[in-house]
Amino acid sequence: MEVVYRCCCGIDVHKNLIVARLREGGRQELREFGTMTGEIKALANWLTEAGCEMAAMESTGPYWKPLYNLFELLGLDTMIVNAAHMKAVPGRKTDSKDSEWIAELLQHGLLRASFVPSREQRELRELTRYRKSIIEERSRELNRLQKVLEGANIKLGSVVADIHSKSAQRLLERLVAGEAMDDSREISKLLHKSLLPKLDEIVAALDGIVTPLQRALLAQILDHIDDLDKRIQELDRMAEAYMAEFQPAIAEVCQMPGIARRSAEVILAETGIDNVY
Repeated sequence: MEVVYRCCCGIDVHKNLIVARLREGGRQELREFGTMTGEIKALANWLTEAGCEMAAMESTGPYWKPLYNLFELLGLDTMIVNAAHMKAVPGRKTDSKDSEWIAELLQHGLLRASFVPSREQRELRELTRYRKSIIEERSRELNRLQKVLEGANIKLGSVVADIHSKSAQRLLERLVAGEAMDDSREISKLLHKSLLPKLDEIVAALDGIVTPLQRALLAQILDHIDDLDKRIQELDRMAEAYMAEFQPAIAEVCQMPGIARRSAEVILAETGIDNVY
């Protein structure tokens, strides 16, 4: 079988343990390392001193990322392979150690590298995915808010379009404070002018039975939503600052029907800047 790499390394990565098998011709050497930065650097130095031409590891979980980041910075050629593809290569024995099998396949050119985006794109992807998770958490918290209100016979969500609009927030703050909700004149002072035609409906929707525990729950939920809103705004600013140099690419993506700036940022984070042009 053809030898593609004279000297290569198969790496089996775990949360707290790295098993590296260096393969040079028919000779093999096995070493174990921890996963702290200093220990990963020691692994990289060992491979560099040995003249390793290529290292390969599985892409399962997040544990490959610290190694790849450091190897990339140190100029050590690294291949990330799909675990399913690697295990599907004929000839694998059930008792083979992962690092040994990776090294053997790598040496003979039987591994197919997975695409790994640039470090900048990986960071942007983490940012946009985290922002998405916070937005989804806010949506879930709004659902909880609606459920607590329904449990208290408060039907505000049936009258106003946005249960957390500024007008709705002012009404809910008054509700949480235990103030009277049947005074039309006072209620009208809290509403945007567009909601004044619905004043009677809103007063009727606020006629509920709210227990002290429900008031406390509502206060917690509203406070959590406010915190999530602040986080989303800060993440938006971070994304905008990070993407400042890619304005032409964002503008190009935004020309697609139905794509706004935030969606464009997510698309670029997932596909890469180079794929736009």
